[in-house]
Amino acid sequence: MTQDELKQAVARAALDYVVEGEIIGVGTGSTANFFIDELAKMKDRIKGAVASSEATAARLRAHGITVFDLNEVETMPVYIDGADEINGAGAMIKGGGAALTREKIVASVAQKFICIADGSKLVDVLGTFPLPVEVIPMAASVVARKLSALGCEARLRMKDGQPLVTDNGCYILDVVGLAITAPAEIEAAINNIVGVVTVGLFARQGATVCLLGTAEGVKKLEF
Repeated sequence: MTQDELKQAVARAALDYVVEGEIIGVGTGSTANFFIDELAKMKDRIKGAVASSEATAARLRAHGITVFDLNEVETMPVYIDGADEINGAGAMIKGGGAALTREKIVASVAQKFICIADGSKLVDVLGTFPLPVEVIPMAASVVARKLSALGCEARLRMKDGQPLVTDNGCYILDVVGLAITAPAEIEAAINNIVGVVTVGLFARQGATVCLLGTAEGVKKLEF
């Protein structure tokens, strides 16, 4: 199976976790896009969705799915999103699609986080994938220096020759060379750096379930 076929398989499997008549939290990225396309097939059986990015909101609306502002929602049964890496304890690196802050906020309102990913995203130690850190623009250099003190390198994410700007009007530093053996502790430490909006480590509140697409079918990991 191709990587896209694996993503489509887990996206389809995630429909089992959608609670009919409720609002669903929806993530951002290529795997989440497959899920949105599958969710559209049952859009008349849900109340709507909360999107973790402007791109996700646009895709949901294009399918005729009602998009709610998170300020209108007290709680949701489930948030469904992909991951750039996930370990055996359900801790994840997210933010390859530059939506880490909104993803973390929406996930915090959900009772369950269902991670959908192809099997290559499961790792023993997080950190091979660059760790995204969203920062206030004026603090980018300051934060990069403080991250370097941890023994890693922080690179400003660029797009078309300019710093990439998130939906929140911020920049992203991608951290490389950091073996994340204690994800919750590193998440807290980086979040405490002045100028950081949030780090793309989802460890203190990780996945509840991970649906992994493999050549043998969809495998379920519960945490």
